[in-house]
Amino acid sequence: MIIDTHTHADSRSSEDFDLMYTSGIDTAITCSFYPYKLRNQTCLINHFDRILEYDTKRAAEYGLKLEVALGLHPANVSENNDEIYEEIIKLIDENKIVAIGEIGLDDNTPNEQKAFKKQLEIAEETKSKVIVHTPRKNKKEVLVDIKNIIDETIDPKLVVIDHINPKVVDDVIDGEYTLGLTVQPQKMEVTQAVKILDEHGFEKFLLNSDISNKPSDPISVPKTVRTLEKLGYEKKDVKKVAYKNAQKFFKI
Repeated sequence: MIIDTHTHADSRSSEDFDLMYTSGIDTAITCSFYPYKLRNQTCLINHFDRILEYDTKRAAEYGLKLEVALGLHPANVSENNDEIYEEIIKLIDENKIVAIGEIGLDDNTPNEQKAFKKQLEIAEETKSKVIVHTPRKNKKEVLVDIKNIIDETIDPKLVVIDHINPKVVDDVIDGEYTLGLTVQPQKMEVTQAVKILDEHGFEKFLLNSDISNKPSDPISVPKTVRTLEKLGYEKKDVKKVAYKNAQKFFKI
């Protein structure tokens, strides 16, 4: 069994779903991210509806179970996001999502920080899990603010900080967060993910592909799992990052 813990299924083809399933991925968590300029908040709510009602069915036709995380991505933040916050609370109450996500900081603007903190407050109040985005650029510097906002707002055990790479893993490894390793072209190679796990153990980590409208590898997670197996790591450890840590964290 394999779980890919961070995808953007709305941007991928049915052929990708077929490939993922036949390569050993049983379940994937798909997150919200609207790649275009939002005309209004209704556009993002429609995006949420598409993921919940359409993409889950598309994936299921090929055997792939999609669990859903929805939230206000930093790239989609506007001056007034109240309608989105209300929608997130409603979806939590209706048990339609396994986490709020992905949320976080990108350009690290005051509006991004405000939206990030607000969604963490919602998660803390509802005891919801959170998938936190860290940016491609200035990751190490922005991660300082991400950690500070998390630590002052929410129980870190509810949080996965995602897109962790070799340059920043030492900055977060001692926290109580769960950590996401994104194996994706232009982000991190399989060998780098294996090295992190070798040095820091398997307890705190999730694996994901972050497949999106950018260069992606839909089967990077099974490639990483199979590489760990070939290299002779203990089966019980490989299972942790293949699916057991994800099952435990997201309760799926």
